[in-house]
Amino acid sequence: MDEKDSAGTIKRGILQSKRLANKGMVAVAILAAGRGTRMKSQLPKVCHALGGRSLVERVLINCLSIEPSRRLVIIGYQGGLVKTSLKAFDNLEFVEQTEQLGTGHAAQQLLPHLEGFTGDLLVLNGDVPLLRPDTLKLLLETHQAHQNAATLLTANLPNPQGYGRVFCDGQNHLTQIIEDRDCTTAQKQNRRINAGVYCFNWSQLAKVLPQLTADNDQQEYYLTDAVNYLSPVMAVDVEDYQEIIGINDRKQLAAADAILQARVKDKWMTAGVTLIEPNSITIDDTVELEPDTTIEPQTHLRGNTIIRSGCRIGPGSLIENSEIGENVKVLFSVVSDSAIAAHTRVGPYAHLRGHATVGEACRVGNFVELKNVTMGDRTNVAHLSYLGDATLGNQVNIGAGTITANYDGVRKHRTEIGDRTKTGSNSVLVAPLTLGEDVTVAAGSTVTEDVPSDSLVVARARQVVKPGWRLETAPKPSS
Repeated sequence: MDEKDSAGTIKRGILQSKRLANKGMVAVAILAAGRGTRMKSQLPKVCHALGGRSLVERVLINCLSIEPSRRLVIIGYQGGLVKTSLKAFDNLEFVEQTEQLGTGHAAQQLLPHLEGFTGDLLVLNGDVPLLRPDTLKLLLETHQAHQNAATLLTANLPNPQGYGRVFCDGQNHLTQIIEDRDCTTAQKQNRRINAGVYCFNWSQLAKVLPQLTADNDQQEYYLTDAVNYLSPVMAVDVEDYQEIIGINDRKQLAAADAILQARVKDKWMTAGVTLIEPNSITIDDTVELEPDTTIEPQTHLRGNTIIRSGCRIGPGSLIENSEIGENVKVLFSVVSDSAIAAHTRVGPYAHLRGHATVGEACRVGNFVELKNVTMGDRTNVAHLSYLGDATLGNQVNIGAGTITANYDGVRKHRTEIGDRTKTGSNSVLVAPLTLGEDVTVAAGSTVTEDVPSDSLVVARARQVVKPGWRLETAPKPSS
C-alpha cells in the first residue's frame, strides 16, 4: 500500500469513527410539563401511578435500553413535584417550560440546553407509558441506519377516526400528514396515524424550531409542523398499537393498567407460574416470581416483591415490598416490607409489617400481627397475638393472646425471647424485657422484669375461691 492509499484509508477510518461516535450520541427529551386537567387532580398527570410506578418513571425506564447520553425532562405545572418524584434517577436534566404552548414550544426550550449537541434527539411523552424498549430501539436504529432528518413512530389503529393520517411511499418515506377532518373518503381508509414519538437529527431540528408558528385554532406550536421543514423523514410502524396509548383521564389510566396487567400475567404464566382466576389478580411489573408458584384469586402483589418457587399465595392476600422464600403458604393475609423464609405458613388473617423477618418452618397463624419482629426457625405464633419490636429465638412457642407491650407512651421498647421459650395464653410482656432460653410463662401473666433461662414465671394474682358465696339480690320494690 502506497502513502496515498494509506492516508486515504486512515482518513476514511477517522470519518467512520466520527460517524459511529455521533451515532452513539442520543439525547432523550420527555415532555412532562402539562397539568392534565381531565385527570381532575392537583397531582401532575405524569406523576399518577401505573402498576407501582409513575407514568414518567415508566417512560424513563423504557428508554434505558438505548443508553442515552443525556436525559432531559421538560417540566412546567408543579415542576418541583415532578423533580421530587424522580429523585431516584441520576443525571437527569430538567428544562423549565413556564407556559405550556404545545409540543413545538416544549422542544424550543431545549435549544439552550442542547447547544453544541450533534447527535440524535428522541422525543417522548411523559403520559405514554406503555412503549416497549424494543420499539424505541427499532425507531432509533431505523433513524440512524437511513440517516434521516426525522423518523416518527406510527401505528395502525383498528378505528383511527379523529386521528390525522400518515401517508408514506413504498419505502416508508413520509409524503404527508392529513388531519381527519380534511381526509377524503378514500384517504380515511388509511389506518396509519402519528403516535407523537419522534427521533430527530438535532442539528437539523435546531435550525427549524425557531421557524414554528402558532397559526392554528389552539394558538400552539406543534412539533409535527417541524417535520414539514425536514427531509428525509420516515415512518416506523409499532407492532402493537396499544403501546402508543396516552393517558388523559382516569378511564384511560385504567385501560392502560389492564394492558400492563395482561402483559405481566402472560409473562409469568409463560414462565411457569400458575394464576388461578387471573382477572381477579393484580401483579406489578416490579414483582419477581419463580416457577411452580401458585397465585390464588383476589391476591395482589406490589412493589419490589420476590416470591420463590413452590409458594402458594392467597386467596385474598396482599404482598408488598417483601421477599417470600420457597414453599411458603400465605392465606388471606397482608405482608408488607417483610421477609419470610422457606416452608413457613402464614394466616389466615395475619398481618406482617414494619420489616418483620420470619425464619424457616414457622407458623404465623390466625389474627396474628407482627411489627418489626425477628423470628428464628421453627417458631410458632399460632393465634390472636400482637408482637411488636421483638426478637424471638428458635423453636419459641407463643400462646394465644400473647401481647408485647412495646410502647410506654413516649418511646418504643424491644422484647427479647430466647430459644425454646413458651408463653401461656393471654400473657403480656411489658418491654423493655428479656426472657432467657427455655423459659415458661404461665398463662395470664403480666411480665415486667427480666427472666433468666430455665425458669417458670408466674405473674398474676392468686386465685381466690369463696365457697357458699352468692351475690345478694336487690329487694323487690313495694307495690
